[in-house]
Amino acid sequence: MKTIHIIIILVLVIAVGIIITTLSDASTYSDFKEAGKKPDKEFHIIGKLDKNKPVEYDAQKNANQFTFFLIDDKGIERKVIYNNSKPQDFEKSEKVVVIGTMKGEEFKATGLLLKCPSKYNADKTPSKFGTKKF
Repeated sequence: MKTIHIIIILVLVIAVGIIITTLSDASTYSDFKEAGKKPDKEFHIIGKLDKNKPVEYDAQKNANQFTFFLIDDKGIERKVIYNNSKPQDFEKSEKVVVIGTMKGEEFKATGLLLKCPSKYNADKTPSKFGTKKF
């Protein structure tokens, strides 16, 4: 075999390995019920903050522990434990995406993504453009 053939085969083997690793590692949006069935797999769960339950964060006591309750899109509520500091304006977010795994009845989050409320509200938009004079 020529060295060019060996190099091409090596490149193909590496490419197939990368593709298989990427596909097996890809996580999709899910809910707490499915995450509970596979506690060792990482899930992305979309939900909204339960404002009737407490958001617990005390920077003096433990700056790297933040807990809250999240209701997923199917209405299931779970306590989320995030071992990092509380994001700014967390309570104002419309939707929250938690990334992590289920441990019993609690979700251990390794990452958070927040969807902040839109600053462009329909009731605040002017009815006519160009009415303001400078």
